[in-house]
Amino acid sequence: MSEENRTTSEMQEEETKTSIEADSVLEEENTEAASEAAESVQEEEEKTSEEPEASEGSQEPKGKTSFFSKKKKEKDKFEQQVEELTDRLKRSMAEFDNFRKRTEKEKASMYVIGAKEIIEKILPVVDNFERGLAQAAEEDAFAEGMKMIYKQLMTTLNDLGVKAIDAVGQEFDPNFHNAVMHVDDESVGDNIVVEELQKGYTYKEFVVRHSMVKVAN
Repeated sequence: MSEENRTTSEMQEEETKTSIEADSVLEEENTEAASEAAESVQEEEEKTSEEPEASEGSQEPKGKTSFFSKKKKEKDKFEQQVEELTDRLKRSMAEFDNFRKRTEKEKASMYVIGAKEIIEKILPVVDNFERGLAQAAEEDAFAEGMKMIYKQLMTTLNDLGVKAIDAVGQEFDPNFHNAVMHVDDESVGDNIVVEELQKGYTYKEFVVRHSMVKVAN
């Protein structure tokens, strides 16, 4: 009976020893697995930490390119706006210059037209002065006074740009002369003004009144 108990005790000890050895082996295996798992996790973390840097490094040129591309587009747009505004300014300045020239021309034309109308009304007074002085007696004090007034009037008109048209002895020019009579005169050439019946006048190169003349055939 004691032998059976000893055998049983020995068997229990062997089982306990075997169990302890199995636990030790299992613990070592678990430790190695844990170590390998820890190393695997660390490697994954290192890869993960390296990937963003590589990604960021690869994306940095793209970001810079996008930034400079945006700046270039803004610059091109700004330059286009400047060109459009410059073109509009040039057009406005040209239109204003044309308007100014046209206005000045119209004002000058209106001034000339108004002056011509006034001169046309004064010329009959000049004609009457000349007719009266042609009939005045020599050494007449009154006539001498009228001659002085006539001379002053003609000087004033001349200063304003009013001048008499040359007619007698000149070739007939329809731009300045108005032929009312034709005569045969072999002493002068053809189409030559031989007599002035009424003086013609110009105002600043504009004909106010044509000369009324007699022309030789």
